[in-house]
Amino acid sequence: MILSEAAGHPDLLRVTRHAHDELALGRLPVHTDLSWMLKEAARKGLYSAVRSRYGVAAFDEMVMVIAREVDRQSPVPAR
Repeated sequence: MILSEAAGHPDLLRVTRHAHDELALGRLPVHTDLSWMLKEAARKGLYSAVRSRYGVAAFDEMVMVIAREVDRQSPVPAR
């Protein structure tokens, strides 16, 4: 979803395309890329276009899936 809206933002397009390619190869993108991708898409104002194109429920599910993966991969801070 983000990939379809990222054409006008070269850095976001590159990271999003790389994440997509990793998934297509059966590998998980690293959490730092996924986290940056979510933040950058928000910063660039792409979320409203994604919501309009795919609907609020699909948008929410996409963000939650990516956020869960970021959380799952992120290292646990030492105490």
